[in-house]
Amino acid sequence: MIIKHADDKSTNIDTLQSLLAHPSATPEIRKRIEQEVRNIKAGVRGESEATQEMKVRYGESRNWAIIHDLRVEFGDLVAQIDHLVINRWLDIWVCESKHFSEGVAINNHGEFTAFFNHKPYGVPSPIEQNERHILILKRILDAGMVDLPKRLGFTIKPDLKSLVLVSKGARISRPEVKIDGIECVIKNDQFFKHVDKAVDENGILATAKIIGSDTLENVATQIARLHKPIRFDWLAKFGLNKLPHRPIPTPAIPAESPVTTAPKVSEPKAPVALPTHIPAPTTPQPIALTNATPVCRACGSAKISAQYGKFGYYFKCADCDGNTPIKIGCGVAGHKERIRKDSLKFYRECADCKSSSLFFENSQ
Repeated sequence: MIIKHADDKSTNIDTLQSLLAHPSATPEIRKRIEQEVRNIKAGVRGESEATQEMKVRYGESRNWAIIHDLRVEFGDLVAQIDHLVINRWLDIWVCESKHFSEGVAINNHGEFTAFFNHKPYGVPSPIEQNERHILILKRILDAGMVDLPKRLGFTIKPDLKSLVLVSKGARISRPEVKIDGIECVIKNDQFFKHVDKAVDENGILATAKIIGSDTLENVATQIARLHKPIRFDWLAKFGLNKLPHRPIPTPAIPAESPVTTAPKVSEPKAPVALPTHIPAPTTPQPIALTNATPVCRACGSAKISAQYGKFGYYFKCADCDGNTPIKIGCGVAGHKERIRKDSLKFYRECADCKSSSLFFENSQ
């Protein structure tokens, strides 16, 4: 059963790509931003492949609980865990996903080397990285932050195991000598075989600690609730300043075409014969925009920019990265007002009313 899915990374990618057009972004800064985007996309690809493999085998099983993309804190310590796979023996596999599209090499000292455009570059050891994750998670469990099941008055302690999952199309060059932890570096398609073998080795005595499916779900849900997502300040990371917000000009209604309204009919005190038809205005006009400045619906910030996405135009907030749909209408039934973009300027236009007015201008 899937307890938690991975967080959406598209907002971070969109924000980073928008920073490429920042007026203060030098070629060196743009190069760093592009590398950050590549790193995020590579991480997403690696995690997605492992996620799919786990879903096929354990996604519908009540004997297994899966948590994706878990960020936990213990004091000033932080662990960003790609996957947790938990069974009814309370075996917990802490999994670190690595894409390594061009392969990875591990030398006799346990040092990792990845490749980009066929050129080698050093990377931190994912084995050591995952061991730190396990240490932090163990401290969280020992501190009682998760209510673990008990049997005969004794708490059933989880058994934390490390796995480094490499994309199944990558090449792994292993060292010639035995390196501690090297056996936990496997490809995604070897995950089930590795886990099943470990479960078979539990033996008969391990059945004494087996828990029910509902208890397993409860433990996994408690762990998932410890998730504390991080919000990145990408501007600060790359030394870029926030751009000043430009006030939105408010267009006036054309003087030669005033808005006409239908006559008001007061409610009669006694039944009277009402006209069967009220004539509509002969020349319909768009409703005037309000003087209020558009703001983010999530945080109320006016630091927004108009962008186009899958469902049309929307406002993107620079403070919270939230999205606010742009809804327009000239106010006349049957008319369809549209948005026209001209460089940084955005116009609302109605073909039936033959109207066009500037309603927003991006600052960059």
